[in-house]
Amino acid sequence: MSENSHDGGSTPADPAHAPDRRAWVAPLISTVVTLPAALIALFIGGLTPMACDSCNGAAADRFDASFTTAWTVLWIGLLAALVMLIASWAVPHRLRFAARRVGLSLAAPATTMVTFVAFMALVDWP
Repeated sequence: MSENSHDGGSTPADPAHAPDRRAWVAPLISTVVTLPAALIALFIGGLTPMACDSCNGAAADRFDASFTTAWTVLWIGLLAALVMLIASWAVPHRLRFAARRVGLSLAAPATTMVTFVAFMALVDWP
């Protein structure tokens, strides 16, 4: 065989197709940040209806209507963050996909935080 032939050795011809040894770092950090933040957001969101325990009449109706919308937004946003987190783990472990993997890993906790802020803003507090 010639020197330039690629016969299934350990080094690919194109460096972009080389395996990324640190491919697990960004998804792991994202997982460590995103999952606890999402659980805290769900916990606080679940306790939110107690803010209007003593409300009655029009204030309670406004709160209930806004909470229903905000709770839906919270769940959809947290599910989107979970999808991004799973996608960051599923991206192939090649150097050419490193930017995509890091982008998804950064987007998951950012989506969690933005979703929680949107939830808090959508609730019509008494």
